[in-house]
Amino acid sequence: MNPEARLAELGLTLPPPPTAAGSYVPTVRTGNLLYCAGTICFLNGQMTHTGPVGKDQTVQTAYKSAEICVLNTLANVKAALGSLDKVARIVFVSGFVNAVDGFSESPAVINGASDLLVKIFGEAGKHARAAVAVNGLPRGSTTEVQVVLEVKP
Repeated sequence: MNPEARLAELGLTLPPPPTAAGSYVPTVRTGNLLYCAGTICFLNGQMTHTGPVGKDQTVQTAYKSAEICVLNTLANVKAALGSLDKVARIVFVSGFVNAVDGFSESPAVINGASDLLVKIFGEAGKHARAAVAVNGLPRGSTTEVQVVLEVKP
């Protein structure tokens, strides 16, 4: 099943591609790799999840935040490639979690991004990953996700 049909089957739609919020571009392609800038949980003109996990957010709500980050990333991918069908595989995900000092459950939060990528792309969605707790993210976002993917020839 193609990724866009899988999104529909999951009851999900891609938001409009987020614009760059600084001096960078949303994606850069080199060879068969597409590097995606970090995306936050901004949807329909507003932040969906703000504040640190362990204070303002739970692991469960932050998991949802990471899913929204992936939808934003995929919107940028579709804008760059024309179709999610051109994704050969997800190579690497960097996940950042706005969290209280000492927070050690970043992997459980970033599973929101990883699990959704596997649901959408199947085996091609399995990837290497880093999940890191940080002391703040742009706009107070609870999560930020960066993705590197391989493009089909």
